[in-house]
Amino acid sequence: MRRTLPVLALCLALLSSSAAVEAAPEPPPVETAPGAAPAFSTFSYGKHARQNITVYGDRSGHPALMILHGGSWLRDTDWSGWARWFAARGFTVYDTDYRLASDAAWPAQRDDVLAALRWIKRRGGGTPVVLGSSAGGHLAVSAGAYGAGRKRVRAVAALSPVASPYRAWSDGGLTAASSAQRGLRLAAERLAGCSPARGGQRCLARWEDLAAKSHASGKDDPPMLLTHSAADFVPVAHSTDLAHAQSEAGRRDVTVRIEPGSAHGGALLKKPALAQAVLKWLRKRSAP
Repeated sequence: MRRTLPVLALCLALLSSSAAVEAAPEPPPVETAPGAAPAFSTFSYGKHARQNITVYGDRSGHPALMILHGGSWLRDTDWSGWARWFAARGFTVYDTDYRLASDAAWPAQRDDVLAALRWIKRRGGGTPVVLGSSAGGHLAVSAGAYGAGRKRVRAVAALSPVASPYRAWSDGGLTAASSAQRGLRLAAERLAGCSPARGGQRCLARWEDLAAKSHASGKDDPPMLLTHSAADFVPVAHSTDLAHAQSEAGRRDVTVRIEPGSAHGGALLKKPALAQAVLKWLRKRSAP
């Protein structure tokens, strides 16, 4: 999506420490889309300037794919290249923006995703499959696990999902934490609007609500494909914890995949084999 909105100024320390969390824009597809680039149009699903969706490859009868970008809940990142790539391969793609942590604290971001899903359904897109990256992966699995998620989401594929912002906050406070992990700690605290170290019961309840596993509903939730790299600064424990919670609740169709290397989020799709595997998985689960 072409992103022209300025991000509200953050304090210098937050900007410098979170810059490494997920670069913007994210890498474009390694394979160019065949033929002419799919047409796109942008629509609003709410009153806030960031509550917008850009639709690529808008064709009747094609399965719907919602994309949720990363950026540590603090920045927009550009997924227009991948939106065109998936549109050229048979999807109507809904590249979805949402309010950042600089606009509003949690659960505004989840509320935005749920509102966007309702907009897609009203428009005729039905129940989409969802692809999320990093912070967008957190929103994707959160939307899938919240309530009876399967009624609104057909399947979720998430790349390096920050499925537990509290785990990210905790990891970022360790002595051996990387700069990316320290930045993500600050971003998670900004998202929650309070620190779990100093917050009271209301604050701790918000941190619990932020964790997708807290809402795992088992068979009421969609199947999930959760991918991390072996040296991802968002460790695979985020996804294995969620998969375990879903399994305990009766949902077995949650796959956790580990790729070699240290790629994070959208950069994982630079591996052609993984990009094709995600495409195949989404196609299979988007079928009626």
